[in-house]
Amino acid sequence: MTLTEWFIFILIIQVIHGLGTWKLYTKAGKQAWEAFVPVYNGVVLMKIINRPQWWIILLFLPVVNVIMFIVVWVETARSFGKNSYLDTFLAIVTLGFYNFYLNYIADINYVENRNLNPKSSSGEWTSSILFAIVAATIVHTYFIQPFTIPSSSLEKSLLVGDFLFVSKFHYGARVPMTSVAAPMVHDTIPVLKNKSYLFDDVKDSNSWKNKLQLPYLRIPGFEKIERNDIVVFNQPADTLLDMNDFNPDRNYYKPIDKKTNLVKRCVAIAGDSLEVRDGFVYINGKKNELPDRAHLQFSYLVQPKTNQFNPKFLKERYDITDGFGIINNQNTYYFSAISDEALVKFKDNPNVASITPNIKEKGVRDSNIFPHDPNYNWNVDFFGPLYIPEEGKTIDLNLEVLPLYKRVITEYEGNTLQVKGNQIFINGELSNTYTFKQNYYWMMGDNRHNSIDARAWGFVPFTHVVGKPVFIWMSWDGKNPRWERFFTTVSGNGKATSYLIPFLVLLAGWIGFNQWKKRKKATS
Repeated sequence: MTLTEWFIFILIIQVIHGLGTWKLYTKAGKQAWEAFVPVYNGVVLMKIINRPQWWIILLFLPVVNVIMFIVVWVETARSFGKNSYLDTFLAIVTLGFYNFYLNYIADINYVENRNLNPKSSSGEWTSSILFAIVAATIVHTYFIQPFTIPSSSLEKSLLVGDFLFVSKFHYGARVPMTSVAAPMVHDTIPVLKNKSYLFDDVKDSNSWKNKLQLPYLRIPGFEKIERNDIVVFNQPADTLLDMNDFNPDRNYYKPIDKKTNLVKRCVAIAGDSLEVRDGFVYINGKKNELPDRAHLQFSYLVQPKTNQFNPKFLKERYDITDGFGIINNQNTYYFSAISDEALVKFKDNPNVASITPNIKEKGVRDSNIFPHDPNYNWNVDFFGPLYIPEEGKTIDLNLEVLPLYKRVITEYEGNTLQVKGNQIFINGELSNTYTFKQNYYWMMGDNRHNSIDARAWGFVPFTHVVGKPVFIWMSWDGKNPRWERFFTTVSGNGKATSYLIPFLVLLAGWIGFNQWKKRKKATS
């Protein structure tokens, strides 16, 4: 839906609300017309059900409002003496239309000073759990989201098994586009394995499910994405059941905010010119310098000198990331990710004859690499040069550069595109230039030969940005906790410092202070 369509939809909902509650408003001592005025009717309703007026804000927050609507339906019924389990059940299963029965048929009276405390322990537990879910959903959606590192693409900076807190407010929290969804889960409900949101699998704007989607909106942030920031984002190419299939002719569609969450390093920002040479990134002609906590890793071919060569032992001794294997039964081993620090020690091992970088040859095309066009002989180690689109900037458009920006023009910026002979038509008009509508970024892993990143799917639009990882609250290697990584920051210079002990001291002090206050209050 567009904003205009949503405005009309909300007005219709207000009319339905007014028709279903105006008599209830009058029985509560209010005017009938107050039930029909948008927003103001919510203010009045909060007075009727004796609830705080800030609840109105929650009624307009996507996802959270789904829970709050249920609460308000039940509270309205209880404000007119309908407190039984059956009344609660009917208020929920009829999606609030139980109010029509109360409004026109039921013989009821307004309970002005009703007791708001739950009448049973089960009711108290239900209320506590419900509002805990509301509070957690607000924090999860607009402030901080937990995230787990699933792969080794940023190994050494972020390890597999790191548990992060990702800030939504640094770059600006994105308002959920899937307005009807289960709170605090991504695209699938755990255990049930069903979709967590109401949406069709095909991009059909006529679908009533798809019409319930909100347009892209973002609360302004206080920080812009900078070069070499680690960023969490929705994978742009996650449009098929298999996230590794980057075919643009897809048959499975996901809304943006339900695409797979990934974490990579932003090596190039909007307006940059990017090139990869020998696996190293160059920005605007200069080699990109990573922060000191980052460690580039490449794959190598290793030939042993003696029969004493033990790849498993050497991998663990030199802290080498990922796996290894032997090539075609030859006396050559393949190590998929070795850092410069590990390489210095590894090549001096007496059992090693030689170590050769496994770098692709320049000009040899990899069909899995963006832009997936035979005219671009690019691979993971030799790529570009490529201009990263910037909002408001205009490029010359021709058949040669079109493969680079076709997905931007159509998929991310919503234009139609046709090629007739040597001519390009955008939205039906002949076009020799194109002006970008938003900023784009280039996300890559530090583990250069074992990272599915922008080299596979291309640009990441700002609409797909989720947030900035700021804190590692726990780390687990699969068997044991990594205590030195607990409560450490993601960014910064030098070795990360754990704040676990100071946190535990503060927590113990806070608990002790509260116990002291309780004892003092009990004796006074």
